[in-house]
Amino acid sequence: MRIAYRVAKWSGLVVALALLAGIVTGLWYWYAVEPRVAGTITLPGFDKPVEIVRDKEGVAHIFAETDADAAAALGFVHAQDRLWQLEMNRRIASGRLSEIVGPPGLDTDRFLRTIGIRRTAEAIYRNVDAETRAQLLAYSRGVNAFIETSNAPLPPEFYILRAPAPEPWSPVDSIGWSLMMALDLGGNMSSEIMRLRLAQAGMPMERIGQILPPYPGEAWPQLADYTALYQGLAPETRRAAAAIRGLDLGLEGVGSNNWVVSGARSETGRPLLANDPHLGLSAPALWYFARMTSPSGTVIGATLPGTPGVVLGRNERIAWGFTNTGPDVQDLYIERLDPRDPAVYQAPEGWRRFETVEERIRVRGGADQVVTVRISRHGPVISDGASRSATSGAPRGYALALQWTALSADNLTIQAARRLNAAKNWDEFLAATRHFHSPQQNIVYADTDGNIGFVAAGRVPVRKPENDLRGLFPAPGWDARYDWAGFIPFEQLPQEFNPARGYRATANERIVDAGYPHFITYEWTSPYRADRIRELLAARDKHTLDSFKAIQADHRSNAVREILPLLLAAPPAGERERQIIDRLRSFDGTMAADRIEPLVVTAWMRELTRLVYADELGPALFKDYWDQRQVFMVSVLSDQGGQGAWCNRRGAAEPTTCESLVTRALVLALDDLEKRYGADRNAWRWGVAHDARSEHRPFTRVAQLARFFDIRVPVPGDTYTVNVNRHTISNAAEPFVSRHAASLRALYDLSDPERSLFIHSTGQSGLPSSPLYRSFAERWARVDYIPMRTRRADIERGAIGTLTIRPR
Repeated sequence: MRIAYRVAKWSGLVVALALLAGIVTGLWYWYAVEPRVAGTITLPGFDKPVEIVRDKEGVAHIFAETDADAAAALGFVHAQDRLWQLEMNRRIASGRLSEIVGPPGLDTDRFLRTIGIRRTAEAIYRNVDAETRAQLLAYSRGVNAFIETSNAPLPPEFYILRAPAPEPWSPVDSIGWSLMMALDLGGNMSSEIMRLRLAQAGMPMERIGQILPPYPGEAWPQLADYTALYQGLAPETRRAAAAIRGLDLGLEGVGSNNWVVSGARSETGRPLLANDPHLGLSAPALWYFARMTSPSGTVIGATLPGTPGVVLGRNERIAWGFTNTGPDVQDLYIERLDPRDPAVYQAPEGWRRFETVEERIRVRGGADQVVTVRISRHGPVISDGASRSATSGAPRGYALALQWTALSADNLTIQAARRLNAAKNWDEFLAATRHFHSPQQNIVYADTDGNIGFVAAGRVPVRKPENDLRGLFPAPGWDARYDWAGFIPFEQLPQEFNPARGYRATANERIVDAGYPHFITYEWTSPYRADRIRELLAARDKHTLDSFKAIQADHRSNAVREILPLLLAAPPAGERERQIIDRLRSFDGTMAADRIEPLVVTAWMRELTRLVYADELGPALFKDYWDQRQVFMVSVLSDQGGQGAWCNRRGAAEPTTCESLVTRALVLALDDLEKRYGADRNAWRWGVAHDARSEHRPFTRVAQLARFFDIRVPVPGDTYTVNVNRHTISNAAEPFVSRHAASLRALYDLSDPERSLFIHSTGQSGLPSSPLYRSFAERWARVDYIPMRTRRADIERGAIGTLTIRPR
């Protein structure tokens, strides 16, 4: 007994000591992993001393004696605060996720290796001008100065995943991430694949044009019918669809807002400008706020970790903001293969041999995967992207190739940021945007002299008049009619300077009138946000920063206001439904977080979309393409052009009508809501179901880790409100959670640029243990802001610290 007692006593002591050691180690790590933000350090890669002041919000203010040192310092602070994000950005763009996450990363790696993001980045780097090359090299030196000299432990993700320490950063890594941003904002490829799959399923062309409708008030052009050809492409199409699945390309309602008013429409007599780009929410945020002062001037705003320069922001003279134009710059081509040799395909002038590239993907815990990429005269064959090689299991008849403006070696978008940051007037700004090739952006402009302007900068292909597919369906690659005929000249892109109306606003809607001579796209975003912004701009003669804040915060849904009367016209199925309908009769579409009505209407529409078109698409297609489809649903419920026929469900014992489906959908919606949130309807709240989820890469997929790394805040709005918060109705577990929203918001006052404001969705730090990891989240959800100041006295007031870098 005495021996057992001693063993137990010593075992308890060992456990206690181990626990104490764990606590001490954890506390040490908590402190040691934080970046050094004060004092003096000596680093390689710098030519002159640099000062970095982190203000009380963690915004890095860089003071450098050379432009190169400013770029290097930006790379350094990116590495200090967002090292894991840099690592993930590089691995995604390079197709190297599988090296650290294993087989779950393979599909993404295969696709990105297939389209050649890294290969394109290498080609672009060979073509950039000397100044941009110097900037990219300087930025890389800054990142590498941190990687090489830091004695701090790595961020926790490296240890949890047992990932190797970061490799040296290179300019190609920066270009690769800029190309990934272009991919994120280009969705035409996915809609072409959807149309192709619907045609293969036997859906008539007219029906396809209904579920993927044209812009409101417009009609589809007359298109050639290649259904017979498409029917034979099912294997290739399945592989192409699988390759892009999970990349969230072409989601309905995803977009951005910007607007600018002249001094005539401003109480200050000088322009005001607003911008909020809508992107997938991530933790940490996609953006990192920084300011740089160098011989080129002072610039402050949103930077992208991994790339040099301010993407969205202001300098001492001008401000600018982006929304996505959404041009049709991705075309799929059906390449006809030589039946004797799948390495040969047919071109208009005869047979050609594919260029081939072998990509070897290292897979953690598994064997290397080899992908042999075939590249036609149009571009990479994406129907190989989800298979292990070009020929394994692939039919010998056809292949699907992608042509995309971003994959050109002379895509020099990376050159635009440096010029934009230094521009002092409209002419210099316009000259900078000439370098902006992909993705095409609606850029609004304002300056301290009182000028405002707009340009839709980017490379948009010219389609030939005889092209009878208009980029909406994959085209025969052997027919020269479908080849691009150059690009719209920059001078002929949509643009204006000091418009007489006194403002310009864009929200991804159609930006050109019927008289514009060039084709940009048939797939403009529905105009609900754009119409609401114009409505609010017209509500007062002169605007202020406060009125601009109110517009960015607006969460009244024009989409709900449009469709709700069509829903309320149907009879209730019972007393429960009657009470809900009575409550909704006075609902004005304000999607407030503390209300029940937004939740009920959204759930009602979710069930109704399922009833209307799940039977038409079939299980496989419905699983991939179940989305909100507001314009289509309005057309169906109002029976525009006979589209009410969609309500006649296949296989039903008796014919069904839209009215009966609306009635049934409310029953299903209330049943679902009671299961999720309880039977007490008075306790239901939109904000409880509809939180904004900033997701960590990759730990959002691991429930035990997501609770520490993801950031969640209740939010108002919906997919179509100005204060957008897009939910994904096909997500069975969390159909109302917002994962796409305003990734940042900014307001610029050109009467005094120091009064400008900004905020992004999380915080400056990428370390979950840091108080700066989620310090913006609650304020962002409230549509609050932090000052965008550059005066040294202002930023030093309450500053976290000042770090001086001395060259080694």
